[in-house]
Amino acid sequence: MSVQLLADGLLFPEGPIAMPDGSVVLVEIARGTLTRVMPDGRTEVIAETGGGPNGAAIGPDGACYVCNNGGFEWERDPSTGRSRPIRQADDYETGRIERVDLATGKVDRLYDRCGDVRLNGPNDIVFDRDGNMWFTDLGKMRHRDMDRGAVYWARPDGSEIREVIQPVTTPNGIGLSPDGQTLYVAETEGARLYAWPITGPGEVSMIAFPDSINGGRLVTCDGGLRRFDSLAVEAGGNVCVATLLTGGITVARPDGGTLEFVPLDDPYTTNICFAGAGLDTALVTLSWGGCLVSMPWPRSGLALEFPRG
Repeated sequence: MSVQLLADGLLFPEGPIAMPDGSVVLVEIARGTLTRVMPDGRTEVIAETGGGPNGAAIGPDGACYVCNNGGFEWERDPSTGRSRPIRQADDYETGRIERVDLATGKVDRLYDRCGDVRLNGPNDIVFDRDGNMWFTDLGKMRHRDMDRGAVYWARPDGSEIREVIQPVTTPNGIGLSPDGQTLYVAETEGARLYAWPITGPGEVSMIAFPDSINGGRLVTCDGGLRRFDSLAVEAGGNVCVATLLTGGITVARPDGGTLEFVPLDDPYTTNICFAGAGLDTALVTLSWGGCLVSMPWPRSGLALEFPRG
């Protein structure tokens, strides 16, 4: 596929959102900002969130909701100047879900815990047709241990949050099927994609052990040196997972197995969304290189619930 550079010089970009005006809103994790990329490649900072802004999505009120992982310690490659996250930052406070007013840049913290359980490292987020959010909490890595992750459901007004699935190993990308009845979650470390039937607001059906290790149906598991990151869903139901190390996009069939792998020249291919009149353009964050790129996609992407056209 022909890859076009839209913007570079970004500090570990993630969470791209194609906006109706042709701009792209994304996070820069290493800079701690929510940033807008204009159609001509110029960038402007919308808000300084601090910590580690990660996944992002537009909610029913037009605001941007951000999964803030709380911040990383970064390892810099002196030969290239590029950095990668390696562990929890020394000044880490907590993970949280934040609401950002796109007009003013005002940042409000909605959730930093669920009951007595604090959010450790919220990672990716999607809104359902009722205007409620589902998000992953990957947790944090430290020098000698790491957290067990979880999947949450919450209302965008800050009034209710539920833990839906726990434990899950390194849950990262999250998405919904075209009919809104299936929840998809990508596991980073095992490069596995799982699916759960949604049975109600903040509720899923679980498969019992030993037929599942976390209650989900295994959709696909890629071999080789791969890790799964964030994802987007096609209109036809395929699930497109940004894939690390062997950088590219893994396209999984909803009924199981991998349809294809689209290689990209970046070991931190972290996220994908769809843009254009027919949603047949893929926007991809190449975080190691600090780039946002676009490329034609052979199938149409699924229109997100918000903003609604």
